[in-house]
This record gives sequence, C-alpha cells and structure tokens, in this order.
Amino acid sequence: MNGIPIYEQNTNLRIWGITNMIIIMKPNASEEAIKKVKHLIESKGLQAHLSKGDEVTIVGVVGDKTRLHDSNIEISEGVDKIVNVTESYKLVNKKFHPEDSVITVGNTTIGPGTFTVMAGPCAIENHDQLLKSAYAVKAAGATFLRGGAYKPRTSPYSFQGLEEEGLKYMKEAHEATGLNTICEVTSLRALETAVKYVDMLQIGARNMQNFELLKEVGKSGVPVMLKRGLSATIDEWLNAAEYIISEAIQTSFSVNAASAPTKQPPEILWISALSR
Repeated sequence: MNGIPIYEQNTNLRIWGITNMIIIMKPNASEEAIKKVKHLIESKGLQAHLSKGDEVTIVGVVGDKTRLHDSNIEISEGVDKIVNVTESYKLVNKKFHPEDSVITVGNTTIGPGTFTVMAGPCAIENHDQLLKSAYAVKAAGATFLRGGAYKPRTSPYSFQGLEEEGLKYMKEAHEATGLNTICEVTSLRALETAVKYVDMLQIGARNMQNFELLKEVGKSGVPVMLKRGLSATIDEWLNAAEYIISEAIQTSFSVNAASAPTKQPPEILWISALSR
C-alpha cells in the first residue's frame, strides 16, 4: 500500500490558490532556517504550507511563483532543492507528501503493513439482517461493518435505502460488536444525518465527481473512502480527492491509495480528515 503522510495545514489558513512548487529543506535544516524561508515566501504575498517528515521538511508554495524570481530562495540557508509541481492536484500529490501514512479509525489502523477488511450488506434491508451480518463479518475477521442506508439506483422506483432508520441500525451494530462502521452518502442531507451515526463516510463511484458533495464531505471532519468513478482516469480521481482535502479546514490529512497486486489502477482512495 502506497501512501502519503499527514499534511498539517496552517489552522488560520484556507487554501484558495494552487501549490505550484515545493521547497525541500536539507535534513539538518534548523527551525530558524525553515522559519526564514517561510517568512520570505509570505513577504512576497504568497502562502507557505509546511509538511514535516521524520527527516526532512517540505514547504509548499501557493500562489504566483514568479514573485520569487528575484529572491534567490534556492540558495537560502537550509534549502536543498526546489521542485516544480506540474500536476493539477496538489495537496494529494506524492511530491508534497513523500512518506507513507497511517490512518486510525476507532480500533483499526489503515496504512503500511496492514490489511483492512470491510464487509456487510450493500443495502440495509432490516434490523435482523444487519445485526446478523455484523456478527458474521466480525467472526470472519473484519474490523469494519459496511452497510448501505442510501442507495443511488438507476431506476427511481427501485429501493433507495432505509436512510436514517438504517443508520440507527448501524450504530446499534457498532455498540453490539465493536465494529467500526462505514456508509455511503449521496447528498448533503444524507451527509448531515450520517455523521451522527457512522465512523467513516463513503463516496461511491457515481458521486466521484459530485463536486459540491465532495466539498461538504471535506468539511465534515469524518474519514472518507473515495471510490474511483466509472471510466474515470487516475488524474480525475486524484482531483476529486483534492476537492475533499482542500475544504478540510483546521484539520490534518492522510491519503492512501490501495491497490490489488495487479497491473490495474487502484480503485479506492482513503482520505482521512481528522480534527486536531
């Protein structure tokens, strides 16, 4: 599992611009040197975002990088090198977050060296069905109960899910088994209800490019599983993730891409927006 470590966002700063370049500091760069680089960037009217790893600190520059042309920032104390970011997605970019990350949801850790199983009914149909499923998946080794309370259907006449009633069953199953819970949300109304009951949200393939929903999910502070849309490219998928992360104010982020051991592209992107 490849991942991207926690990106710590300045709590007083909302990201409106684009990260056009990153400044990689030397492993032995002092805190004072990092502060001077940050101050230089901000003195030019740009925004600086720090990402601190175990060995190096990376400074992301948001705004018009041409304002730094006469600053000689590349020879500043502690600077190792400057890397231009050409991809349209920035905050989920591996260049900005070169290390792996760990996402903790309840009693489950998702990240390097772990294997997470989520199981349960695609659609919650009734109380007994969900509770029996919860005990069965726990006995099989899963740590997450998946249950669909909101179901996007091709036909408007098909079963659309139990909605809040189903979410109440999910909470009851969590209390009975200790399993973490995950449910798909399909609208702002569904989101506002689901966050009261479940541990993780899911954005299904049909809603991968429902950008208004992605932004609202980012604001929720609840971990998110974003599925790749039908026929969506990896760039489109990562830009969808960018919508979620760019809206998560005053939070820390972790992003992991999970893929099967094949040549196929990964189908699921884990995004965690965890409150400080």
